[in-house]
Amino acid sequence: MSESRTAWGWGLASVDAAGNTLDVWYPQLTCGEAPAETSRPNHNFDALAHAETDARGVRRLPVFTVSKLDEPIEDAADAYLRLHLMSMRLAKPNTLNLDGIFGKLNNVVWTNYGPFAVEDFALRKLDVMAAAAQTAPGLPKVGINVLSVDKFPRMIDYVVPTGVRIGDADRVRLGAYLSEGTTVMHAGFVNFNAGTLGVSMVEGRVSQGVVVGNGSDIGGGASIMGTLSGGGKLKNSIGEHSLLGANAGIGISLGDNCVVEAGLYVTAGTKVTIYDKAKVAAGEPLETVKGAELSGKDNILFIRNSVNGRIEARYRKTGIELNEKLHKN
Repeated sequence: MSESRTAWGWGLASVDAAGNTLDVWYPQLTCGEAPAETSRPNHNFDALAHAETDARGVRRLPVFTVSKLDEPIEDAADAYLRLHLMSMRLAKPNTLNLDGIFGKLNNVVWTNYGPFAVEDFALRKLDVMAAAAQTAPGLPKVGINVLSVDKFPRMIDYVVPTGVRIGDADRVRLGAYLSEGTTVMHAGFVNFNAGTLGVSMVEGRVSQGVVVGNGSDIGGGASIMGTLSGGGKLKNSIGEHSLLGANAGIGISLGDNCVVEAGLYVTAGTKVTIYDKAKVAAGEPLETVKGAELSGKDNILFIRNSVNGRIEARYRKTGIELNEKLHKN
């Protein structure tokens, strides 16, 4: 039996008054066996850490975390380490054990002042405002802006990957994997444990567990079914040089060089007619299959026939080509 994969690093944890870990930031992580305690590098958090509770009701403490990546998540620090690994491109989506991650993460009020506990947020907000007034009386104060209330924070508050563009930081969660050359437009969304494996355009939604291959485009308003909302356990993906048209969607995987026309949704149970020119010319009936039978296959154009309304799969010889200059980030 092989040893489980391991990653380790120093993190800076935010801990609320009840002892709950709200978040952990890891500036650097290392894959491999962790060093002995006497050989650990310095965490370099001396100027940032504080053991006393601040106006938010939060302490910032250094933590040394060792994660056995094939084993269940132990705690919030372990969960954050695994999310960082994917956003740092040290681990690809669907390669880490993320079972039970929701149960290990606390729901947090994410603000421009950092994380707050949900339970006493209103009172802590007053404390922060009072502390700011004492620090610089008479000057305009920066208000407390709530960015979200969620278990997952924005990725770029923790990891800023090289070679990418992100139009709206709120729409990429920590744990997203974005390869160099990826552009996430303002309406695009990438969940944790999901992302792009090459140069890609994301204008639609990439759900948890979904990966998009090199040279592919997720059109505006398009969606790819994930597994978080009660769906099946099969993880969908998109191959290379494929296009999911605007407002289209899939509940199956696309192979390489595929296109789903704008506005068309193809699921595993969708009845799809396989268009064959030779059979049409000979007056022979065309074969109809469920979408699941075409999942992951290459060189398919999915369209809705505008004359008879049926969904058809037609052969497509070549894939799409993205604008090279647009994705040179």
